[in-house]
Amino acid sequence: MATLQKIRDRFGIIVAALIGLSLLSFIIFTGTGSNSIFSNKNKQFEVARVAGKSISIMDYNSRVSSLTEIYKISGNNNMDEATSKKVREQVWEDMIRENILTPEYKKLGLDVSPDELFDLVQGDNPHPFVRQIFTDQTTGVFNRSALIRFLKNMENDETGQQKKYWLFLEKQIYNERRITKYLDLIKQGLFATDFEAGETYREDNKKASFRYVSQLFDVIPDTAVTVGMNDLKAYYKKHKKNYKQTAERKIEYVTFDVVPSPKDIKLAEDWINKIKPEFEAAENVAEFVSLNSDVPYQDRHYAYGELTPDTLNDIMFHTKPGFVYGPYKEEGAFKLAKLAAIDYLPDSVHARHILLAFDPNKTKEAIKQKADSIKNLLEKGTDFGLLARTLSDDKGSAQLGGDLGWFKEGMMVKPFSDACFFGKKHDLLVVETRFGYHVIEILDQSKKVKKVEVGIIVRSIEPSSDTYNQIYSQASRFAGINNTYEKFIEDIKKNNLEKHVAVVGKNDENIPGLESARPFIRAAFKTDKDKIILSTNNQAVFELGDKFVIGYVTHVKKEGIAPLKDVEEDIRLQVTKEKKGDALVAAFNEKMKDVENLDDLASKISVRIREASDITFNSFTIPGAGIEPALNAAAYVWPPNRLTNPVKGLNGVYVLDITSVSEPDSVSDYSQVKARLLATFQTRTNYEAYNALKEHADIKDERSKFF
Repeated sequence: MATLQKIRDRFGIIVAALIGLSLLSFIIFTGTGSNSIFSNKNKQFEVARVAGKSISIMDYNSRVSSLTEIYKISGNNNMDEATSKKVREQVWEDMIRENILTPEYKKLGLDVSPDELFDLVQGDNPHPFVRQIFTDQTTGVFNRSALIRFLKNMENDETGQQKKYWLFLEKQIYNERRITKYLDLIKQGLFATDFEAGETYREDNKKASFRYVSQLFDVIPDTAVTVGMNDLKAYYKKHKKNYKQTAERKIEYVTFDVVPSPKDIKLAEDWINKIKPEFEAAENVAEFVSLNSDVPYQDRHYAYGELTPDTLNDIMFHTKPGFVYGPYKEEGAFKLAKLAAIDYLPDSVHARHILLAFDPNKTKEAIKQKADSIKNLLEKGTDFGLLARTLSDDKGSAQLGGDLGWFKEGMMVKPFSDACFFGKKHDLLVVETRFGYHVIEILDQSKKVKKVEVGIIVRSIEPSSDTYNQIYSQASRFAGINNTYEKFIEDIKKNNLEKHVAVVGKNDENIPGLESARPFIRAAFKTDKDKIILSTNNQAVFELGDKFVIGYVTHVKKEGIAPLKDVEEDIRLQVTKEKKGDALVAAFNEKMKDVENLDDLASKISVRIREASDITFNSFTIPGAGIEPALNAAAYVWPPNRLTNPVKGLNGVYVLDITSVSEPDSVSDYSQVKARLLATFQTRTNYEAYNALKEHADIKDERSKFF
């Protein structure tokens, strides 16, 4: 098990890194082919469809459970909602990639043989995953004997954890190797020609300087441009791909907040007043607080300024132990505070330690005995820093000779903190905490200051069941009466209620201001436009945290190409700009008929001349014009000392006078440019190859039906 712990410490880093990795990390689960038997009759269990192939919710959940188990085994037992969401998202991406790429592997006959996998694990040059786990952290040298020893002892692990680790790791290595082979095949077909290299060299190094005049689209009023429905339809048809949209719902909703009533406040106040005499008489403050307060006793010593509110801080530092202050109201609760004790302790302590962590293969007595032995060595003059660097299990402080620096009370676990603050300078102590046994040396202490122990009884002001039921009845009555969107809006205006608006995607988890909003969002995606949102139990009232919520879906966006009516205003803007551009080009052409140079043109249209120097084909911006790639292109190809034709840009129409062109030096060897181009092509392969396949896979995401 000691070996397992070492593996866990390092492998946990790998497992954590795997969560959320993209295709570039090459972490793709292997396919089992089980989805092929998924029947169309069972589409209600379909969580995704990729290239016509179904993925079932059962398979998805099974994979989530498996990855969650690996994550927990690797030492990450705190699976909070954020981590669980990352795991679910990673499994989703893995299953999509698997269903896209596995057919490609099969068509190519691409695989990783058992001998090849063995070599990646135990060969002369093992995979980086293996090297990371079995490299000696002190020397930085790969420890092959530790790897072999681990593999030999793997079957003796009764928990089976070592084997699960290893099978998971092998799966990652297998998939990394398979995708690497696939991408390498594509990369072998990539090359850069002399022509491409020559053009790239010129685009980077040919420089043009020019003067220019412009008229922006804004010089023509929108009212001067006629845009008909046929214009909109033609533009929409030509640019449909620009109007892809994800599924969205616009929700309008009201909330009924579950807040304490005056009666609830009075009940809490009566309770705190009733218990005050008992609190005053209690001898054991910590025990009394723990038994009666809504918040556990805080076993710490407060320095001046650390208590809130300020009134309590002042009182506790100017009274005698046993005094009870309150009741007072703070943070939604009634409170009583009792001064339990006064102490004079350092404000901060400087200490160092050697940690001997608990080990399942050793008894606590054996670890304690070793800690005592270390203390004896230190008392006899052995260098503390040397022992810390060689023996301490706290690797962070060990590198500093065990030095923890200065810290205030409460920054360390309580037994450790108490030992340091109640001990004396230069004390050597052995202290047990939940981490193990610590050999502590108190290096220094700040000046002792007055500190107080205070017990605080907290009685939270919470809504009673009667209040809860009354507010629910109000919300339920509102939903029942306002069963149409028109009535909903009318009632909001009539009763001066606050209407909230949210736009959500089908896999969104949150709505600002609402707690645990996922059920509400899921239900919204099963609701038609202008209909009230109903739960799976056909209830219109959703309980989200401390609020009851009633909402209507007021706008529906379906996944795919947005309908013309939804993007009409944007298209009208684009068509208007195009027509303005055409009109300005025509106006420029007319005015340029009898001008000889740019100065004459500028005078004729009453605009100033601007200048730009050393512009290349790949320059990002043009001085005075901003991002206008059409000007880069015109300057690159137009001959000097001749006005260009009118150039329609992103923001207006321009005419250029190329004043000088600097051609790059002749180069006979483009090998460096070709190498750079090839490196760029190959880098793009890592994501563009998969994205191209993904774009044509027609992925249907049905997770919102289940989560």
